[in-house]
Amino acid sequence: MTETRPDFSLDSLPEPTLVTDDRGLGEMLAFLSDQAEIAVDTEADSFFSYREKVCLVQVTAGGRDYLVDPLGHLDFMPFGELLADPRRIKVFHDGEYDVLILKRDYEFDFSNLFDTRVAAAVIGHEAPGLASVLKAHFGVVLNKAMQRSDWSQRPLSAKQIAYARLDTHFLLDLMAEQKSELETLGRAHIVDGECRRLEALVPPKVVFDPNGFAKIRGVRELRPLARRALGELFVFRDSIAAGRNRPPFKVLQNTALLELAAALPTSIKEMRGIRGLSDRVLRDLGNGLLEAIERAREAGPLEQLPRPAKRRVDGDLDEIAQELHERLKEWRKRWGAKLGVESAYLLNRHGLLQLASQRPTNREQLAKLTGLQPWQVEEKGTELLELIAVFEQDLASGKVNPRRRRRR
Repeated sequence: MTETRPDFSLDSLPEPTLVTDDRGLGEMLAFLSDQAEIAVDTEADSFFSYREKVCLVQVTAGGRDYLVDPLGHLDFMPFGELLADPRRIKVFHDGEYDVLILKRDYEFDFSNLFDTRVAAAVIGHEAPGLASVLKAHFGVVLNKAMQRSDWSQRPLSAKQIAYARLDTHFLLDLMAEQKSELETLGRAHIVDGECRRLEALVPPKVVFDPNGFAKIRGVRELRPLARRALGELFVFRDSIAAGRNRPPFKVLQNTALLELAAALPTSIKEMRGIRGLSDRVLRDLGNGLLEAIERAREAGPLEQLPRPAKRRVDGDLDEIAQELHERLKEWRKRWGAKLGVESAYLLNRHGLLQLASQRPTNREQLAKLTGLQPWQVEEKGTELLELIAVFEQDLASGKVNPRRRRRR
């Protein structure tokens, strides 16, 4: 690592370039055409909109910082060609969300990506967040106060601009130091494998799931009729949030929905005193909430909770495969602890699921699993096959009893 710089002042940095029209974007892209390494980050408005959108894209290259406004009147698509160009390294920090939202909103492709958070975790940083890593490498202290500000507002404030440019300003220098450390540790291939996974991510379709109320903590403690009421209230809240373009939690918190469902009030008066239901909320939404509860009474008690659209990652595994899945996770945990690395970067959940469901018996079958990288097969193939072989022996001898494990 470099020496810290306690006397370094963020105020000494030159002003970033704001890109708000096609001319500015063209000038930026012309400059970037000669750059081999480009740092990228995004800001969205997930705390202020029903469906978040990309509100700002930060770019650093060749000593310059750019803030690109995709909400302005510019053709943002040419920027995607740069992200897909395999000749240039695109550097992100914790880039999974950025990749997904840029793919979803603009259908961008990615190639030659490097993630400095992944690298920090693989190197062994206990706290691989950007602020912690920059402080460790450069002695720079970031102020994260603007992290949840409204990035859809225009014009951007001076504090937002100062905050946003720092998310990419140091990433290229950080990558250079991390690559050296990774080579010394012999772990560059681990980061490379995870970055290839990030490039191939497919954004999920964003649709409202009316059964999502079944994931709210506390729903199982409700009586059957209250469960039905919670489902109706959940749908009502979403309709209000969508119509007002607000996040559902800013319409009503889950705690308020739970208390309403448990109380099953029949009048506005009976709602008073429930947390989150101010006089203003009751004037605004009270009648709609009562109507939702009345629909629940008409539908009757809900004895069994529905299954939400998004299930646990091992939800498609049968009981036997789930038992092997648990053993594989424990093995991965020991591997990560031995190296001092987050175990998910050594073998991700997709690889674990494929191993558990397909139970390969030889290296050829291992190599065909799309969730495994070649280096994983090379370095850990023997151990994985031995673990699966022991599991098969235990299964044949009756030592594996998934139902007993489930009861525990």
